Amino acid sequence: MTAFIDLYRGRFGVEPICRVLGVSASAYYQRATGERCAREVEDERLLARIRELHEANYFAYGSRRMWKALRQPGEPVGRGHVERLMRTHGICGAKRRGKPWQTTRPDLTARRRPDLVERNFTASRPNELWVADFTDGRCWEGVVFFSFVIDVYSRRIVGWQLASHMRTTLVLDALRMALAQRGPGADVELVHHRDRGSQGGFTRSSQHLQ
Repeated sequence: MTAFIDLYRGRFGVEPICRVLGVSASAYYQRATGERCAREVEDERLLARIRELHEANYFAYGSRRMWKALRQPGEPVGRGHVERLMRTHGICGAKRRGKPWQTTRPDLTARRRPDLVERNFTASRPNELWVADFTDGRCWEGVVFFSFVIDVYSRRIVGWQLASHMRTTLVLDALRMALAQRGPGADVELVHHRDRGSQGGFTRSSQHLQ
């Protein structure tokens, strides 16, 4: 294309030819002179930095997190600039596919154990009040569910368990670990409090504690 413009530029002019061909006149001059524009040089430098950060963060960063990561060391870059480069070069972050997981689905027909805590999450000594819950996380293997038990007095996780499911055994295993770690007598006058989600096995874990 450069050779075509060179051939007819004396007759029609560079700008009219570029306009008809749908190309930028500045791009023609840059290619003809071998000079690169400042924007092209800056894009190449910033793209290298984006690729470096993307790899360092396990290819999980999207454009928004990438933009924030670039700005932390003082990189003066706009969010739109980062979005354009990542979109043009096919760089994207990890995405949550499908519907989000719901780890708590209350069973309105289930029998409820008495609420012995009543939103008073304080304790005067260890092994007086434990609170428990579970959540989900994503890794290369897929979705992993994490159940944990916290001693309210020390704020320490005294029991935990990982699994690929949300069955009651996940919660009970975390409770068993907590009881085993705290030793004999840890369950004397102990209140074990958790939400009333149907997956959590609230009744079964309470019976297990008894």
